Amino acid sequence: MLPIILCSIISISIIAERFWSLRRDKVLPKHLVANVWSAIKKDNLQRADIEAISKESALGQILSAGLLNRNESRERIKECIEERGREVVHDLERFLNTLGTIASISPLLGLLGTVIGMISVFAAITQHGVGDPGALAGGISQAMITTAAGLTVAIFSLVFYRYFRRKVDGIVVIMEREAIKMVDVLHNNRSQHMASNDELPAANNKAGSKAKK
Repeated sequence: MLPIILCSIISISIIAERFWSLRRDKVLPKHLVANVWSAIKKDNLQRADIEAISKESALGQILSAGLLNRNESRERIKECIEERGREVVHDLERFLNTLGTIASISPLLGLLGTVIGMISVFAAITQHGVGDPGALAGGISQAMITTAAGLTVAIFSLVFYRYFRRKVDGIVVIMEREAIKMVDVLHNNRSQHMASNDELPAANNKAGSKAKK
């Protein structure tokens, strides 16, 4: 029972921590994307602003990777975002493997307790025979309690393991979608700047030729 109780304490701690860490306003702030797009269009993003975005949330860490390399090619921006995305996903999945392991080993611990309890029953039969129910009750109750406890912890842990895995998958999909949108915005914004810069020399040349005439 002691290992099963320890597993239950660890499982509850992980579940509470993941509920706190995977809150939507902490991982995917509502107005973050709109603020980033507005700053990109105004072209007034400083390095301090990008670092502040990175510290704000998991989505901010991914977007900041693209913003820091916004003057690079489209492929390079996507590579930077993907590299940072792998780190962010690893943080989002923190402790989930431990929770899945607890869900797997708890029934085995319960089964081990059942075996130990049955060994105690047969030892009591050897010493007292089958005529004394009191001598057998201790081993039988031990076998049943450990099995029930192990299954309870396993079911509880497995339910939340699946829940958090699904939640992380949903968060990753949203972050990927927003990151791709930001790459498009950065690419279009840079293309517009390049086009406007190309138009300025042409306009100056035309003005100069007219002045000469």
